[in-house]
Order: sequence, then structure tokens, then C-alpha cells
Amino acid sequence: MPRFVVEADGGSRGNPGPAGYGAVVLDPVTGETLAERAEFIGVATNNVAEYRGLIAGLKAARELAPDAEVRVRMDSKLVVEQMSGRWKIKHPDMRPLAAEAATILPRAQVTYEWIPRERNKHADRLANEAMDAGRRGRQWEPSASTAALTPAGSPGNAPAPAGPPGDAAKGAAAVRAALAAGAAGRPDASGDSATATGSRAPAATGAPGTAAAAAGSATASGTAGDAGLTPGAARTAATDVRAARSAAAPGTGTLFGDAGTASGTAAPTGAAADVRAARSAAAPEADTLFDEAEALTPAQGSAQALANAQAGTEAPAGAGQTRATAGGTGWGGPDMGVPATFVLLRHGETALTPQKRFSGSGGTDPELSPAGRRQAAAVAEALAARGTVQAVVSSPLLRCRETAQAVGDRLGLPVTVEEGLRETDFGAWEGLTFAEVRERFPDDLQAWLDSPKAAPTGGGESFAAVTRRVSAARDRLLSAYAGRTVLLVTHVTPVKTLVRLALGAPPESLFKMELSAASLSAVAYYADGNASVRLLNDTSHLR
Repeated sequence: MPRFVVEADGGSRGNPGPAGYGAVVLDPVTGETLAERAEFIGVATNNVAEYRGLIAGLKAARELAPDAEVRVRMDSKLVVEQMSGRWKIKHPDMRPLAAEAATILPRAQVTYEWIPRERNKHADRLANEAMDAGRRGRQWEPSASTAALTPAGSPGNAPAPAGPPGDAAKGAAAVRAALAAGAAGRPDASGDSATATGSRAPAATGAPGTAAAAAGSATASGTAGDAGLTPGAARTAATDVRAARSAAAPGTGTLFGDAGTASGTAAPTGAAADVRAARSAAAPEADTLFDEAEALTPAQGSAQALANAQAGTEAPAGAGQTRATAGGTGWGGPDMGVPATFVLLRHGETALTPQKRFSGSGGTDPELSPAGRRQAAAVAEALAARGTVQAVVSSPLLRCRETAQAVGDRLGLPVTVEEGLRETDFGAWEGLTFAEVRERFPDDLQAWLDSPKAAPTGGGESFAAVTRRVSAARDRLLSAYAGRTVLLVTHVTPVKTLVRLALGAPPESLFKMELSAASLSAVAYYADGNASVRLLNDTSHLR
């Protein structure tokens, strides 16, 4: 029975944005290229492009030998784990693609392996060529491809520079070496990315030091034509710059998921280093998350992937799943793709805000005060300057809708109302100060402070009830805006609840967070169900 290796990749310059995929079929013994596939697919997300690359690669292998054993290698942990049957396929756009991929070859003939991006360069270059062709209004042509021309011993395939993460001297030296290898080209940070990753991973800010600065000023981003390099040299330089960044700046997450937006910008450069490369530098021996002994058999994995794709059900728990959850944090964890990022904006001030009066969903529904309108205008300008918000969703209450409309008008985005984002109903406490409630309803207030199940006097909502409502709204929005950056304009309790749930903090933590009017917070939600709090109570735009 013949054996093939299929390497596949896909990228989107915007996510969603202009997208393409690449796939290559290799002889596992000689490394010879047996078939190549690439296509510009229009506007799509990174994950859709990656699945399309997988499908194309499997079909190419089937054309060569329908009875072949195929080892699929991809740098998308999401696709590998979903097709192996270990992760649930949540997004509706992914399910038909996964189902199609699972039926191209018999289940027992296909296995899946995650590899670092630096080992998936051939497919990466093919995907990039497809996106470059699409930018010119054309489709990829095999005769024009140079994806397979970088030899195994070239700088483009060299391992990442040695040294601990954050080693600025080694990182800067590697960048200079990469640029020297590219001959007399000029650095260009404004063109399309020379990689096929687009903006599919959450960005990481570079560690302070010369390496981050060097990577920013000496980036190999841009097409070969833009930079004045030969295609091979441009791609080699881009690969080495990415490797240098990964060694020099493992970094920390950006606030709003800048790298995962549809702002129309190129892949992040400079301080916004690539998270997956950084993870590889931080944990160079962790090529795969799962040991071979822990993986499902090919038949089990493909069967479970097909069942998940068709029904959207949870995969059976096992050692692999447990390790996936445990590995979801830290630099050695799996690549979860682009998260859905909720930018949480508390509304601007009303007349009740400076007086610190209870103002929930059961009161007078006040409008923004003049100060609140100024705050809304200020935050709108700040978000427009950042350029990462792709949708605006608001609580139904007037103060939020007015704040959201100010932002939506500035960004050119419509405002959608989500009922679940409304503030707590404070019952008989509406319009009162804390001192007034303590004077009039001391027992009820103490019970409310002591238990999340206690409701305010007069039939208000308990924090437990608010948590259920906000959690349901969160899940609806995650389904509707998977992989996107969304502004949620809401209130104190919903924002604190979303942050609390993301942190896994107890209910009493609600009383331990400060949240100013018109402040920004942010939470990123990943494909495995984990969440990351990126920002809390930022008011820098108001100063």
C-alpha cells in the first residue's frame, strides 16, 4: 500500500478577508513533491481556508492512489484535533467542511499530526501564492509556483535561532542575517504578508529590547515584488524574520486581538510577533501536544470527527482531551486559531452615575448626560484609531444604545441589540444610593451581599439569575461572531460577570472589581472553551 504525507495550510488577510489555501503531497521517504494544490477562495476566515487546504490535499492524494495511507500534517491545532475527533466542531461553517474531509478517503487510511508552522513552509508558501494571485485578480497557476524551490538546507528552512526566549542579541542578529540573505531589498512593512498565516493567531507584544525593534524595522512583510527581492529570497527572509521574532520576543497577548481582525491591514509586524512561533521557541521540544500512545486510532479519530461534524456533539473524553485542556494555557499550549474577542464597554455617565445610585433595568432608563456623551465620543475615537472592532452589540437600555450609536456612527457599523446584556433589575432599590438602601432595607441588603442567590427587595434579580442570563447571551454571541472582535456596550454587572466567568472567580469577586463609566475591558474566547482576560477598566481614552 503506498504511503503519502499531505501538508496543508490556509490563510486570510483580515480574518475574514482575502483568503487562500495550499496543499502538497509528499513522498515520506524521499521528500519528493508529488502534487501541489493552491487556490484563492475569495473572502473567508483562516479556519475555512485551512479546511479547504486539507480537502484539496486529501483529494490530490486520492487521485494519486485511492488506497494510499495518508499522514496529514498541519500547523492548525484546531483542524488536527477536530479531524482526530478529540475536539468538538462548534462553528457551523466548519461542520460541512470537516464532514467532506472525513469522507474523501476511508477513515482507516488517514492519520493527523500537528506540526509547528516552521515545518509547514511549503504549504504556507502555496497558500501565500494563491492569495497574491487573488490580489492581482487571478488564480494560482502551478507553472508560476516557486513554493517547492527553497532547498532543505537553505536559510528559509534553518531552525529558529538558539537561545532563551527574549534573547535580544540573538534575535537582532538573526534578523540582520535574514535581511542580508535577501540581498539588496528594502524592508517594507506595508505590503501583504509574506506568510500565509494572515492574522489567524492572537498577536503577542514583543519583549522590550532591541530584538522587537529590529523585527519591527527590518520585517520581511510584503510580496517579493514590493520588496524588490526574488520570490525565493523574499520568502526565505520572511521565514527567518519570523524565527528571529520567536526567539527574541515570546511576548504577551495584545489587548483586543489586533491580529485577528478584519481591519484590512497586513499581518502584524514589529512588536506584534507571531504567537505560534513564540510558543515554539519557548517549548522547542513540544512538537506535538499528544504522545502517539494517547492518540485515537485513525478509524476512531475520523469516525468521531465525522460524527462531530454532522451532529455537533462533544467528543468522548479521553487522555488526549484531558491533555488538550491542560495544555491550553502557557506557551507550550495548542494553537486554537483566532479567538472571538469581546471588547466590553460600560456605557457613558447618566445623571445618576456620579451620585452612585442603583440604576438597573427596572428603573427610569436614563439617557446619557452631557459628560456621558463626551465620554462616548472619546471612546469612539479611541476605537476608530485602533481599527479592530468588527461589530457593535448593545444592551437594550437607552444609555447603552446611545453610547453604542456614537461608536457605530464613528466606525460605520450598525448597532445590534442583545436583550441579555441589560443591567440587573434592582427592584425597590432603583434610584437609591447604597446608604439609602442600607437604611431602608438593611436585612435584604445584607442577604444580597452574602449570597448571589439573594435578590434585591421588591422582586429584583439575583446575581445568580443575572449570571445565567449573561452566560446565555455570551454563548449566543460567540456562536454568531466566532473568530471576530465585537464591541459589547453594556453595564457594570454584565461586564463584571463576563470577566468573573472568564477567570473562574467566585461570585463575591463582583464586589472586588472597579468599573468606571465608559471604561473598556476585553475577553478572548478560544475554540477549546478557555477564555483569557486581556484588559480591565481601561480609561486612558478619557484622559
